[in-house]
Amino acid sequence: MRTIGHFIDGVETTGNGAEFQDVFNPATGEGQARVALATQADLDAAVASAAAAQPQWAATNPQRRARVFFNFVALINRDMQELAELLSAEHGKTVDDARGDILRGLEVSEFAAGAPHLLKGEFTDGAGPGIDMYSMRQPIGIGAGITPFNFPAMIPLWMLSPAIAAGNAFILKPSERDPSVPVRLARLAIEAGLPKGILNVVHGGKSVVDGILQHDQIGAVSFVGSTPIARYVYATAAAHGKRVQAFGGAKNHMIIMPDADMEKAADALIGAGYGAAGERCMAVSVAVPVGEETADKIIAALKPRIDRLKIGPATDLASEMGPVITQASKDRIAALVESGIAQGATLVVDGRGLTLQGYEKGYFVGPSLFDNVTAEMDIYKEEIFGPVLSVVRASTYEDALKLTMDNPYGNGTAIFTRDGDTARDFAARVNVGMVGINVPVPVPVAYHSFGGWKASAFGDLNQYGTDSIKFWTRTKTVTARWPSGIKDGAEFQFPTMK
Repeated sequence: MRTIGHFIDGVETTGNGAEFQDVFNPATGEGQARVALATQADLDAAVASAAAAQPQWAATNPQRRARVFFNFVALINRDMQELAELLSAEHGKTVDDARGDILRGLEVSEFAAGAPHLLKGEFTDGAGPGIDMYSMRQPIGIGAGITPFNFPAMIPLWMLSPAIAAGNAFILKPSERDPSVPVRLARLAIEAGLPKGILNVVHGGKSVVDGILQHDQIGAVSFVGSTPIARYVYATAAAHGKRVQAFGGAKNHMIIMPDADMEKAADALIGAGYGAAGERCMAVSVAVPVGEETADKIIAALKPRIDRLKIGPATDLASEMGPVITQASKDRIAALVESGIAQGATLVVDGRGLTLQGYEKGYFVGPSLFDNVTAEMDIYKEEIFGPVLSVVRASTYEDALKLTMDNPYGNGTAIFTRDGDTARDFAARVNVGMVGINVPVPVPVAYHSFGGWKASAFGDLNQYGTDSIKFWTRTKTVTARWPSGIKDGAEFQFPTMK
C-alpha cells in the first residue's frame, strides 16, 4: 500500500511517528494508501526548516518571488490531468469537478504573481518641516494553513500563494482524508524554484492542529472547516498572540422570485445543490421560492432533473455526482434525511439506499429533495454537507429575505429574478458575505476576496484578493528627518507638524 509522507525541508518523509491513517477510495470503500501522522517533533522540524529559510526568502525582491509563481502555475497546468485524477481518487468528486477545484486555486496563484504591486507602501514627501513619511508591508514570518477535505487543491492554494508571495514561509496542514495532492503541490513548488523550507506539509489530527495554534514561531493561521472548530481555532490562536482568519460552516439560501426563469433556476439548483455531492461550503442547501405557484413550478422542474442525474465513480467520465467522503458522512446524511421525515417535511426524492453494481461498499448517497421545510427542522438548522436540498416556501419577498437574514450562517446567498430593483435591494440589505444575482455559487474571482459573515467567519480579513496580502503582512510606518530639518536644542513638547 502506498505511503504518503510529510513534506519537510524540501523532501518527503514519514517523520518520527509510528502512527498512520488509512486513505480510502470513497467509490469502493477500500483503503488505497496510508498517510503518516505527525508528532510534535515533526511539526518542530517543519517550523525549524521554515525559520531557517524565511529570512532569505523575505530578502528576495518581490519580482523574483513572483517569477516562482509563474513557473508554479505552468507546472500545475502541465500536470493538470494527473492531479485531477489523483484528487478524484481520494475525494470522490468527478474528474471534471476536481479540475475545477485545481483551477480555482490556480487563479489565486496567478494573482500572487502580481503581488509586487500590492506590496508597495505609501510615501508622503514633506509631511512636516523637513520630514518625509513612508510605510512598508513586511511579512509576518511563518504562516500556517489548516485546510478541509472538500477542496484539497483549491483552499491550500488560496492560502499558501499570497502568504509565500508576500515573503513568508508556510506550514500546510491538509486533511488526512485526501492528502496526496497537497504534497504534490509542494513538490511542484520546489520544481518551480521555491527554496526548500518555504513550504512544508505536515499531516495529522487535533494534536497537530493544537501544535500549530500554540507554536510560538508561527505568526498567523488561516483555517477553513466547520463553525465549532473555526471558533476554537480563532480563540486558541488569538490567545497565543497570532493573527487569525477562520472560516466556518454555511447554510446557503437561493431565493427564486415569481418572475425568474424557472428552467434556469432549476438548472442552477441542481448544479449548486448536488455538485460534489453537496460537499461544498458554498453549496446551495436551501431553495426559497416566493409564492405557492413559484414553489410548485420549481419542485416540478427539479424532480425530473434529479431523476436524470448520473451518479457514479470518478473513473466513469459520464458521472455528474460521486460519493461522499466517508461512511460516517453517508450515515449522518441518512440520519438527517430521516429526521426531516419525522419532523414533518415532505420527502419528494429519497436518495437513501442507493447502490451501484460493483461499488456496493462505496460511500454513495443519492440526491434527496425536501419540500415544506421549516426553520425549526434539523435539516434546515444543520449544515448537512451532502446532496440534500430543502425547499422552504415563502409567501413574500420580505419573508424570504428575513429567513436568509435570520439564519446564523452568512457565507453565500443568491437570488434569481429578472427585476433589477429587487436584485439591487437584496444585494444591499442581506447580511451575507457573498451574494449572487442569477449566479447560484457566488465565489468571487481571485482579485476580489472570499469570506462570509456571522457564524461563517471569524477574523477581519478575507481569503485571497487584496485582503490576503494585508493578512499575511504587517505595516511598518517610518517618519524620517534629515539634519537640515532638525532645529538646535532639545524638544520636550509632544511632536506636532506646526
